[in-house]
Amino acid sequence: MKNTDRILTNDEAAQYSPAALAFLGDSVYERLVRTELLLDANMPPDKLHKLAVKIVCAKYQAQAAHFLLEGHFNEKEEYFFKRGRNSNGINAPRSATNADYRAATGLETVFGYLALTGQDKRCAELYKTIRDNIKE
Repeated sequence: MKNTDRILTNDEAAQYSPAALAFLGDSVYERLVRTELLLDANMPPDKLHKLAVKIVCAKYQAQAAHFLLEGHFNEKEEYFFKRGRNSNGINAPRSATNADYRAATGLETVFGYLALTGQDKRCAELYKTIRDNIKE
């Protein structure tokens, strides 16, 4: 098994496709959501899931991405966001508009990049900014 604790440099992380970074970023973001919900209230898993769906959906993530673009991303994060948002092969599901799905993919790309480069505190900081400012 490969070492999953390895921290990549910015250049190494940039070698991954936006889709691959978004693949990882989706799980990083969802873990933050699930942890927040669980710590906020001990409730049955089906209720936790229903609450989580509202925060991990493309529409909510798109609102979060647009908010973060207004001065909360640093230059490198904005670069990775745009790579994810503008990547080819993004096909929105019926539950989301193409624009929302692309913005959500961009957000997930940022979280994937941050996770690979060992910036867990920055992931938590951005997530807190999202949750403090975007209502579901």
